[in-house]
Amino acid sequence: MSEATPRPAFAPGSHSIAAYGKGVFAFAGMSHEGSILATPKGVQPIDATRIDDLDPAALAPLLAEIAESPGSIEFVIVGTGERLAPMPKASRAALGQAGLRFEAMATGAALRVYNVMQLEGRRVAAALIAVP
Repeated sequence: MSEATPRPAFAPGSHSIAAYGKGVFAFAGMSHEGSILATPKGVQPIDATRIDDLDPAALAPLLAEIAESPGSIEFVIVGTGERLAPMPKASRAALGQAGLRFEAMATGAALRVYNVMQLEGRRVAAALIAVP
């Protein structure tokens, strides 16, 4: 797979996150070890083990999705790990330039907020750093 080819989603479509912990997320009847990006188009892995890794390159699939389908996402929830941590400045700038509103919080709180917004039918995405 070339760098220009986007990663396929694990689970196409919008899915709530059923569980998390010990570095794993459960969704759509499956589980994944490591951090994830959940968007209306699907859930996929992201290369980030801590919030500082969540740079514009890690957010590229999200940014590509919003560029491809403007208005498909209006809000991004960012799970920063076990504790709330500030997002990298470059990531905040990239999300803002894409016209996205966003909020960072600890991953547990982030996935709960994402699940509520997703169940309400909101145009929401989540970038979630896995927690031990």
